[in-house]
Amino acid sequence: MDSEWEKMLSGEEYYAAEPSMIEKIGETRLKIWEYNSLRPDMRERKESVLRGILGNAGRRLNIVQPFYCDYGAHISVGENFFANFNFTVLDEAHVTIGDNAFIGPNVNIYTAVHPIDPERRNAQIQSAKAVSIGDNVWIGGNTTILPGVTVGDNVTIGAGSVVTKDIPSDCVAAGNPARVIRKIR
Repeated sequence: MDSEWEKMLSGEEYYAAEPSMIEKIGETRLKIWEYNSLRPDMRERKESVLRGILGNAGRRLNIVQPFYCDYGAHISVGENFFANFNFTVLDEAHVTIGDNAFIGPNVNIYTAVHPIDPERRNAQIQSAKAVSIGDNVWIGGNTTILPGVTVGDNVTIGAGSVVTKDIPSDCVAAGNPARVIRKIR
């Protein structure tokens, strides 16, 4: 039988309160606390701590404090990555963000999927779906990206959007739920 960790990463239902998983989240919370507590002018230390949280990051990495995530190890960002204040990633599944991504303030990316059935939810059973964001993407402030979504390359997501479905490349999308409002190529 797969471990709860393996089930989580494969998209199967798993027991979210499994002790080793709670311990891993706790370890990440300590790293996040350290990162968010560093002075803004401590650039080298901030980058070192941040790289110790994220699974993978390209050159030119900048996440403005505060930043929040669950595990961190499942987050991969490309070259020239910028995220503004209050970037939150619930990374129970992989979150992959390409090169030249610009993330506005208060952006949330969720991979955790909780059951609608309250008994299963109260038993801390959940699953997770990966999120993928392409190259040259700008995500406006106060946007939420839901589990399982893929955003293509060269996309702008308008501020305040809730992205519930895949967004194709080369477009502007906005709204709740977000929809393509125009192509850019």
